[in-house]
Amino acid sequence: MDFSGDLGSFSVLLIGEQGEVFTGADFRGRPAWRVEQNVLDGIRAAAQGAFSIVAVVMSAASGRLSSVLKALRSGSDAKILLLARMYEEPQAMELTQSRYNGSAVADDYIIYPLSAGMFYKSIVPGPGSRQEVETRLSLGAVTDNVAVDETMQARMKRLEKLAMEDDLTGLKNRRYIWEFARQIIERSKSGSGQATLLVFDIDNFKHYNDVYGHATGDELLRQAGMLMRRCCRRQDVVGRIGGDEFAVIFWDDPKLRASAGEGERRSPAAKHPQEVIFVAKRFKTELLNTEFGLLGPERQGMLTISGGLASLGRDGRTIEQLFAQADAALLDAKRSGKNRIYLVGGPENDIDKIE
Repeated sequence: MDFSGDLGSFSVLLIGEQGEVFTGADFRGRPAWRVEQNVLDGIRAAAQGAFSIVAVVMSAASGRLSSVLKALRSGSDAKILLLARMYEEPQAMELTQSRYNGSAVADDYIIYPLSAGMFYKSIVPGPGSRQEVETRLSLGAVTDNVAVDETMQARMKRLEKLAMEDDLTGLKNRRYIWEFARQIIERSKSGSGQATLLVFDIDNFKHYNDVYGHATGDELLRQAGMLMRRCCRRQDVVGRIGGDEFAVIFWDDPKLRASAGEGERRSPAAKHPQEVIFVAKRFKTELLNTEFGLLGPERQGMLTISGGLASLGRDGRTIEQLFAQADAALLDAKRSGKNRIYLVGGPENDIDKIE
């Protein structure tokens, strides 16, 4: 996201509720900052003002977001930045890749909640004159511990990765998984959407570490995570939550189905946990058919996993309940001989026995 320009004329229009986006935000005294909570007022303001960035809270235009963005694109030359909750990220990504009148519908997106300082670190233009640097310092966009010749955008990307990604596998980390699950559960209270949690780990992983070394163990974790990511749909979230343990949040939201691409392999309207069972079985098959060269010759089919599945509503209504139920099902799968995934309830719910 390159929002370069003269900082002296740098200005931001926020469309939506800033209290929803920013944690502990206080924008009093911030230069060139305007907020319009009403979408139509925001479109008019964007057309009438010379803003550098128009930041749109996606939930503020729920159900008509694409039309709102096209209206903003037609009426203003400003860069369009989407402010998205975690579960809105697939839709935000699609909008930044879609075209309208030769331009992207949106230029970039940021996941919230976030602090006002983090927001400015991502949008304030890079270093230039001494006056610009001093101005950015007054906005809280540069710290004493970071050289001023480092671009704000590069720093923001690194901070985002540290906060949300597992540095070994590139998957989401435990913190992200829990916050994402919290948001999905909160949204489900309005009667919208479905969610199923899969928790799994690699069978006999300590053996692989001890016999082949930690470098091989790390590579097995990366490959297993990549295989699972390939088996899932775009909106499903895959994370490594510790050691050789992974979590996957399978979720669907009727309000976001329209954003699904034509190339989706499976319908986002499919019922849980049938849809999840399909993905889990496919993942087990992929593992069996993958050659893990670091384990030596003829090691295809050696890597297996055990897992547990818990669905929102049926098996729990809080993050803690879902993880507790999925972990219990995982332990049952381990005790029953490994290389299997159980729904909550025990051996009779082995997914391999479900048609």
